[in-house]
Amino acid sequence: MDFNEVISKELNISRERIDGAVALLDEGKTIPFIARYRKEATGSLDDVQLRSIDTRLQYLRKLEERKGEIRKSIEEQGKMTEELGAKLDAALTLVEAEDIYLPYRPKRKTRASQAIAFGLEPLARIIEKQDRSVDPEKEAQAFLNDDVADTAAALQGAKDILAEEMANNADIRKRMRNLMQLNGVIVSSAADKDAVTPYQNYYEYSEPVAKAAGHRILALNRGEREGALKVGITLDDRHGIDIYRSEFVKNDTPSGQLVREAAEDSYDRLLFPAVEREVRRAVTENADNAAIKVFAENLRQLLMGAPIKGAVVLGVDPGYRTGCKLAVVDETGAVKETGVAHITLGQGAALEKGKALIRSLMIKHKVTAVSIGNGTASREAETAVADVISSLPHKAAYMVVSEAGASVYSASKLGQDEFPDYDATQRSAVSIARRLQDPLAELVKIDPEAIGVGQYQHDMPKAELSAALDGVVEDCVNSVGVNLNTASYPLLSHIAGINKTIAKNIVAYREENGAFTDRSQLKKVSKLGPKAFEQCAGFLRVSGGKNPLDNTAVHPESYKAAQEILKECGFSLSDLGSGSAVGIEEAAGKIGLSAISENVGLGLPTVRDIIKELAKPGRDPRDELPPPLMRSGSVMELKDLTKGMELIGTVRNIVDFGCFVDCGVHEDGLVHISQLADHYVKNPLDVVKVGQVVKVWVLDVDLKRNRISLTMKKPKDSDKS
Repeated sequence: MDFNEVISKELNISRERIDGAVALLDEGKTIPFIARYRKEATGSLDDVQLRSIDTRLQYLRKLEERKGEIRKSIEEQGKMTEELGAKLDAALTLVEAEDIYLPYRPKRKTRASQAIAFGLEPLARIIEKQDRSVDPEKEAQAFLNDDVADTAAALQGAKDILAEEMANNADIRKRMRNLMQLNGVIVSSAADKDAVTPYQNYYEYSEPVAKAAGHRILALNRGEREGALKVGITLDDRHGIDIYRSEFVKNDTPSGQLVREAAEDSYDRLLFPAVEREVRRAVTENADNAAIKVFAENLRQLLMGAPIKGAVVLGVDPGYRTGCKLAVVDETGAVKETGVAHITLGQGAALEKGKALIRSLMIKHKVTAVSIGNGTASREAETAVADVISSLPHKAAYMVVSEAGASVYSASKLGQDEFPDYDATQRSAVSIARRLQDPLAELVKIDPEAIGVGQYQHDMPKAELSAALDGVVEDCVNSVGVNLNTASYPLLSHIAGINKTIAKNIVAYREENGAFTDRSQLKKVSKLGPKAFEQCAGFLRVSGGKNPLDNTAVHPESYKAAQEILKECGFSLSDLGSGSAVGIEEAAGKIGLSAISENVGLGLPTVRDIIKELAKPGRDPRDELPPPLMRSGSVMELKDLTKGMELIGTVRNIVDFGCFVDCGVHEDGLVHISQLADHYVKNPLDVVKVGQVVKVWVLDVDLKRNRISLTMKKPKDSDKS
C-alpha cells in the first residue's frame, strides 16, 4: 500500500506536501518544529494538519502490519489464494482485514466446529449445492456415528456449519454492515420506566443510525452502562434477512429449504448480533472522535486565552464552613500574602471582618484584578468581592474563572514541591489567581482531562483522549514560546524535544549557574543533546541576553540569515535589541520578499516568519486577542433575569449542541446550536470560541432547575428590554 498516496487523497493534501511531512516525521522531528521551521518542505502545513497526517500514517502502518500477520497465518494453513491475497491487499481498514481473516481465524469451540469434528462437513457441502436430485435425509444416513445419533442431528450439524460460514463471509459482513449503517435504527427503552434518571428523554427513543448525533450516542452508551437503558439497533427485514436469504438460497428443494433454515439461523444468531456490535462500536468511535475533537479545540482556545499581564491578582478559592482561601500574587506570579476570609455564610461581624481583610489586602498590594473560583460558594464570594471593589480608592475588577483541576494540582506532588509550606487550599487559591494572569503557564500543570472543557470526557478512550489533549498543550506552548529563565519545569516539559527529565535539568542548571544569557548555553544542560537542541531552541526565549535574536522565535540555524535580512533592510542587531527595528516590515516590502529570500538562501515562508519576528521581538500571539471580560458592578441572580434581557458574557464551554455562557449570574446559560446565529450552524466551533466575549439575550429562565436558555440572535424587540 502506498501510504502517502492514500493519505493525500483522504486529506485532500498534495502528494508532495505529504511526502515532505512523512519524511520529517520519520526522521524524528517533532510536529511543532516541522510546523514552524520546515514550512518549505511541507507547503506550510500547520500543527493540526500534521497531527492528522501522523495519526493516519500510524494507523495505516498498523493495518499493514496486521495484514502481514493475517497473510502469514492463512499461508501456514495452506489456504491462501490469489483472490484472497488481492482482497487483503485492498482492505483499507482493520475491520475489513479482520473480516477477511474471520473464516481462517483459530476458533473457540462452536456448534459448527463441533459438527466438523463429528465429520459432518462433507454433508454440509452436499446440501450447500442445493441439487434437485439430492435427498438430504438419505445423504445424512451415511454420516451417522457414535457422536451423531440420527439424521436430524446430522442435518442440524450441517446447517450449523453452513450458518457459521455464511456469517463469516467477508463480503456479506461488509454489505450488512453498510446496510445497517444506512438503514438501521438505534432504539432505546427504560430498564425501569418508573425510575427517575438523567436519561428519561431516552426511555422511548429511536433515531436512524445514519443521523444519530454523537452526543446522543454517548448519552445512550452511558445510560446503558449505568443500567438505566436498554439499547439496540433494529433493521427492517426487507433490508436484512430477505437480502441474506437471496444471497444463499438458490431454490425451494429439500436442500434449498435446509439452506434457508441455516441462513435464517445464521442471521438471527450470528450475523445480526455481530454486525450490530460492530456498527455500535463504529458509531461510538465516531462519536468519541468528534467529542475528542471538540474537547481538544476547547482546550486550545482556553490555553490560548489572553493573559492579564502586569497585574497584581488576588485569587479567591470559595468555601463555606472553612471560609474563602485568599492568595495575592504579584505581576510575576510570586505569592505575596495568603489569608482566609469568612464571607459566604450569613451576615454580621464575620462577613464584615472578611470583607475588611480582602479590602486591606487589595489596598496593601495594589491589587487590580480578583480571580474567583466558580465552585461551591462562588456566588456568595462574588457578591462580597463586588461590594469590596466598589469601596476601593483605586480601580479594580473581578472575574469568575473555572477552578476545574485546581484541587487536583493543589494535592499533586508538583503542587507540594512548588509550595511545600502551604496547605492544599492555599495552593488552590494561588492556582486560581495565576490562571487569570497566564492561563497557559498555569493550566499546563494540570492533567488536561481534569480541566473539564468538553462533553463525556470520562467516557472517552483514555489513550486517544490523552494523545489529542497532550498534542494541543504541546502546540499551544510552542506557539507562544516560553521564557527560559522563568518557566517552570512543567511548562518547559511541553517544549518540542524536551521531556520531563531534561526540563528538570534545565531548571537545575539555572538554579546552579544563574540565568541563561544565550540559547547556546542549553547545550551544557545534562541530556540535552544536538537533536533536542535543534527541536527546542527556537521555542525558548532569553530576554535581555547577549543576542537579541535569542528573544525571538528565529531559530539559531537562521541567525546568519536574520542578520543579513536586517542589514538589507537598513538595520542592525543592536537596533533589534533597542526596539528600533519596528520599520523592518515596511523596508522589506519595498525590497521585495522574493528578492530577500533569494539573497539569503531561505524559502519565502521562513523569510516571512523571520521578518515578522524581527519587527516584534518577544511578541506573544495572545496579546493580539481581545481581553477577558472583567466585572466590577453588583451581582445579578437568576430571579433578576427577564425574557429578552440583553447580557454580555464569556463562553465557558462548547459542546456538539451549542455552548455555555457565563453572564455573571453564577449559572452558565445554554445557547443551543439553533440559537448561535441567524444562519444554519453545522458546528458550534465555527461560530464561537472558549473565552470569547459575546452578547446574548435571555430566552427563558427555569428557576426550579436553575437553568437559563440564551440566544445570540438579536430579538426584534430587544431595544425595549
